[in-house]
Amino acid sequence: MRAFGYTVAGSPADAVRIAGSIPNSAFVAGGTDLLNLMRDGAESHDHLVDVNHLDRAGVTADHVTLRIGGSARMRQVADHPVVRRNFPVLSQALLASASPQVRNMATIGGNLLQRTRCGYFRDAGSACNKRVPGSGCPAIAGHNRGNAILGGSDHCIATHPSDLAVALVALDASVDLLGPDGRRTVPIADFHLLPGVTPHQETVLRQGELITHVNVPRTPAAEHSRYLKLRDRASFEFAVVSVAAALRMDGRTVRDVRLAFGGVGTRPWRDPRVEDALRGKPLTEAAVAEAGRVLIRDAVPREGNGFKVELVQRALASILSELGGIR
Repeated sequence: MRAFGYTVAGSPADAVRIAGSIPNSAFVAGGTDLLNLMRDGAESHDHLVDVNHLDRAGVTADHVTLRIGGSARMRQVADHPVVRRNFPVLSQALLASASPQVRNMATIGGNLLQRTRCGYFRDAGSACNKRVPGSGCPAIAGHNRGNAILGGSDHCIATHPSDLAVALVALDASVDLLGPDGRRTVPIADFHLLPGVTPHQETVLRQGELITHVNVPRTPAAEHSRYLKLRDRASFEFAVVSVAAALRMDGRTVRDVRLAFGGVGTRPWRDPRVEDALRGKPLTEAAVAEAGRVLIRDAVPREGNGFKVELVQRALASILSELGGIR
């Protein structure tokens, strides 16, 4: 790790001012991902702005919106009674992430900004278009068991690792940002970018912008939601396949459904066509199977990850059966 400057910010506005005025700066709070990346040579910054001691804002809620501070700790949010009761998919996604020690330190904003676990990105000795644009993507023809089958390009097939982001995408959340040009709000579905020809550009964040809050609308479907994570071991492991589902039934008919997927896409994956295949119809095995076929019809599996095509369909059937029952 090479030398870098370091400043403790006194307020969000102070943090943004400092980061916006110093090229190649980054925010650090829990530091559970960023510092490892810098140590391993996968990222390099000239200056870090510490936002760890800013007002964490915590969790607030009214009858319309759940509002989560960007500096709130993962564990703090997962254990909040409103989250557990009215947004169970969020609590389950957070508790399925990392380890208890990491969840005690890592922040909500940092979780959304964590980088891919693709081994080629994390290995500074390997080519990687995310790390060094134009150097190539060895995962396409190399070791790609953990890589994406949806949303990839000739330049990158790395998956996004955040469980929380998948759950937030399913619930139509939005992200409040504060930057040198002021405040703006971005739908979480638009926050993470597809790789295309610029896989090093992963989010819509501008230089010096800070995640201040995440907003989640309260809906009946959100109250009846689940997160299913399939992984190689029970703790401190990233998803091979995951599904966030929120479901509202009218008898045996699907009145509303929200679905997002992890481990299969280059960003938290949501396809409205999958939900359209279920909405307004009886929840049957045939309907779920058709939704699964819609989900994977644009998939591009590679030699090492082709098993995800069937696995994600099975995961979808499992979580919908648990939520709504299938006859």
